[in-house]
Amino acid sequence: MKYFVFCQTDLVLEKVGDSYQIPQEPPVETKAWTTVMNIDGNKAYRIDQPIMGSERYEMCPLRQSYYKLPESDYLQAGKCQELLYWDQNTRFCGVCGGPMHFDTPISKKCDHCGKEWWPQLAIAIIVLIRRQSHDGREEVLLVHANSFRDNHYGLVAGFVETGETLEEAVHREVMEETGLHIKNLRYFASQPWPYPCGLMVGFTADYDGGKIHLQRSELSKGSWFDRDHLPHIPEKLSIARHLIDDWLEKQ
Repeated sequence: MKYFVFCQTDLVLEKVGDSYQIPQEPPVETKAWTTVMNIDGNKAYRIDQPIMGSERYEMCPLRQSYYKLPESDYLQAGKCQELLYWDQNTRFCGVCGGPMHFDTPISKKCDHCGKEWWPQLAIAIIVLIRRQSHDGREEVLLVHANSFRDNHYGLVAGFVETGETLEEAVHREVMEETGLHIKNLRYFASQPWPYPCGLMVGFTADYDGGKIHLQRSELSKGSWFDRDHLPHIPEKLSIARHLIDDWLEKQ
């Protein structure tokens, strides 16, 4: 059994020599636990205070744990964090206001009206758009979103709206954010994104016309780049980076 322990969005890691692992025994006494869940044969729980000054354990932001843990443990930690977040934000029934309890490991039921509730994902699309430059080199469209905390460039992305398909969402977001038309839309891959409860669905597409007109409420910069003149690009854990790396490998 592994113990996925969170203080807010930081995960407790156990130091093992020069590497890290998810603790296989409780790193704090059970009286310090708050929310406790059984997930896929493991324990997931919250603590109110971080572990400080320990030679054995350290706190690590979930996002940075990707670089310290096996991918399977990182993904499991993400699932645990999503369910803990969902539990924290669904204390009462949205129909009658009654208290809710877990009915299955991933669903709740209202004590008063019996309404059942499951975690909901925020689904977003992300797309790598290619074109041929005037001198025959292939370029990709990279953009800097206002929400980015550093100077890296990423890909056009956005949330899927009610009543539209994934493909429709890609075309809409590209048009809204850049004013461009695209064609040859192809599915690439998907990625859980537990920040806090997302699913990213990746696509590739080809440029089909238009000039870049950025939606300034969403994007501050955007341009076409070839492989030899790339700006700072996303970190390796993101599907945006997977899309860009895949494009680079095929060049």
